[in-house]
Amino acid sequence: MSFLMFFKPGCSYLVSRYDFVEAHVPPLTLFFPPSPRSLSGSPLPTSRRSIQRYEKLWMPLIADLIDSPLMILPPADVNWIWYCHCLHDPAGYREYCALRFGAVIDRPAIFDEENEEYAILCCREIWEARYPSEPFDLETDGRDEIGDGDGEISMAAVKYRGLVSYFADVFVSETVYQVSARVRYLDFLNLARKFGDESGRLVPASDVLLMWSTHKSFPLSYAKDLDEYGNLDEKIVGFADQVSEEELEETRRIWEDAFDEPYERSGALFNPMSSPSRVFFNWDASDANVNRVYKGLQPRFLLEVCIFFKGSLEERELKSGSKRLLRLRTARCHKLLKLDKPVCNLSSESWRKAWHLYCEFGTRGILIDIREHVSSCFRNSKLLDTVSFSWNDLLRSTSFTLTKEVRMNLRAMASITPPVQAPYLLKCVPDRVTDDSGAMISDVILRMNRYRPQEGRWLTRTVLDRGGKECFVVRIRVGRGIWRRGAENPLAVKWEDRIIEVREGPWSYVASSVGYAPEKVVGTATPKRESSGHQEKFVWCLSTGDALKIQWENGPDFQLENENSAETAKLLRGRQLQYQPKAEGSSKTTMEDENHYITLIRYSPARQEGKATALLNWKLLAVEFLPEEDAVFMLLLCTAIARTISEVTRDDVAGLLVRRRMREVKSGLRDWGSVMIPSPSTAPHLNPWYWNADDVLAPAEATDERGIASRYSPADGKDLLYKQCIMP
Repeated sequence: MSFLMFFKPGCSYLVSRYDFVEAHVPPLTLFFPPSPRSLSGSPLPTSRRSIQRYEKLWMPLIADLIDSPLMILPPADVNWIWYCHCLHDPAGYREYCALRFGAVIDRPAIFDEENEEYAILCCREIWEARYPSEPFDLETDGRDEIGDGDGEISMAAVKYRGLVSYFADVFVSETVYQVSARVRYLDFLNLARKFGDESGRLVPASDVLLMWSTHKSFPLSYAKDLDEYGNLDEKIVGFADQVSEEELEETRRIWEDAFDEPYERSGALFNPMSSPSRVFFNWDASDANVNRVYKGLQPRFLLEVCIFFKGSLEERELKSGSKRLLRLRTARCHKLLKLDKPVCNLSSESWRKAWHLYCEFGTRGILIDIREHVSSCFRNSKLLDTVSFSWNDLLRSTSFTLTKEVRMNLRAMASITPPVQAPYLLKCVPDRVTDDSGAMISDVILRMNRYRPQEGRWLTRTVLDRGGKECFVVRIRVGRGIWRRGAENPLAVKWEDRIIEVREGPWSYVASSVGYAPEKVVGTATPKRESSGHQEKFVWCLSTGDALKIQWENGPDFQLENENSAETAKLLRGRQLQYQPKAEGSSKTTMEDENHYITLIRYSPARQEGKATALLNWKLLAVEFLPEEDAVFMLLLCTAIARTISEVTRDDVAGLLVRRRMREVKSGLRDWGSVMIPSPSTAPHLNPWYWNADDVLAPAEATDERGIASRYSPADGKDLLYKQCIMP
């Protein structure tokens, strides 16, 4: 099926920009260069042996099967070289095939994972039968790297080495993004045919380049579809080619004149490598989510938002506009957000970007208030009108854009990317002490139990998600026995009995803030000690099958082991890999504060360089983790580390001795991670939380253990009991 099946030859424009989307078109769910997941990690295979395997083994093999209906895919290294060869010069590739094999060999159009795996399996059987001495999967040590002067195929492999990272934004793999990109690609082709010769070269945005690169990688289809377009390489700037500022501006102007919309917008830039999205979407696309089993844990989705304005204010409007401003707000989750722009600064005959932000899908949309300055004792501006953009309305648009009229001859356009699943955000906050059954220590519970003493004492933490919703309860066992006035006090349990447990669900309140912990225990951590020479190791055996070992030299050294996992994992101090603050002025932490962070990095044969899957701050008991990491495992890990460090340093840095609920910021005012702005100069709540965690996660009231110690009930047990367990 033709890639441009709805293009009418001889017409200067398509029948409709959107008609073809509704028809049956090939699926594009894997619209990357040849499925990066099938490549054996980074860097991409560019060795001389891979090129030899491609030219001497693969091409003769596939040429013999050219009349076979069977579609097969070669080894990962060969597949990448094949892709680069087709992409670099489709006409040259067709000539190469015609000279060597007498026919053009097109790449198979396989776009779903199941068929891809089957095609690779079939190829493996054929390969091993035909080349028994040549392994199907090639492992290289990097010493056989090719250079620019090793031939045309080598030059192509070197040129496109950075292509996968160029399209690394997590939303690029979304089907709806690719459908929108294909609409723009078809429009771009028509512009290239109409203006390419007279206006110089046009520069494709990242979404257009994705479609063009994929189209070129199927040489036969590309030649049939674009036969009347001439040599597009002379009209369009290719990947990694030099481009001038004049070509960029001319492309913007031509596009805006043709379609009355900005060329660069959310998820579509000339240089996505320098986009703030690489900071705010700093994870790989994945469908894995092991946390679906926890009913109270809601997934988090993030999208990029750009707001543009266009319109020329008349002189009369400019005078009144000097007193007017536009204020950006969110519909939900961050009611304190107020971003103001003077109207007079937005007057422009071309589209101008006014705001750029990243929002959770739960914010539901944005509101733009038109306000006018007034002189009043109670307020400094009054509301004139409001324009709203909801995420659902934007997602119903094929282009993910909507344009609306604003007062004073202005138009506003909102542009978004498809929402993608983002890391979970959880934090533990202090709560009342509980007994062995999970009931809070309280006179209310005592009366309900007919004054039967509550047995056992557990330090308790309530786990809140980014919106303040209760998800889990974490408990640390500290004491046994009961309390009677003037007669008995709870006693500390043995060190090995000071377990940590996680219960799933919210509290069941019976009166105000007094209640019962959920009954379902979903995870435990049991402490042990191991001797290693002159040093002692603290070991935590987690119910997830992992063993956390902490050894103290110049500081804590962490080891994470799991005999049942094929992956290896490391816990490194500080913010590592994508969690390192890259923006100037984005972090005000000292070296001591940096040590409060621990990054979980997992290694596998496909990820030999390591992948950071979680970041935790053990001092604040806060965690950010990818959906592929288990929430209970992360909570156990964070609590166990805080317990151990408090015990070794004999300092309650993590505030584990606090035994009452602190007042949190009201839900919906500035929910954690709901809105982020790519500017380090903004308020800390509008940046990634790990840039300034103390400010972002601070409760609404100050925590001072010395000031509130007298407020604890004697029934909790003596302060010495808790200090013996946390700081023995």
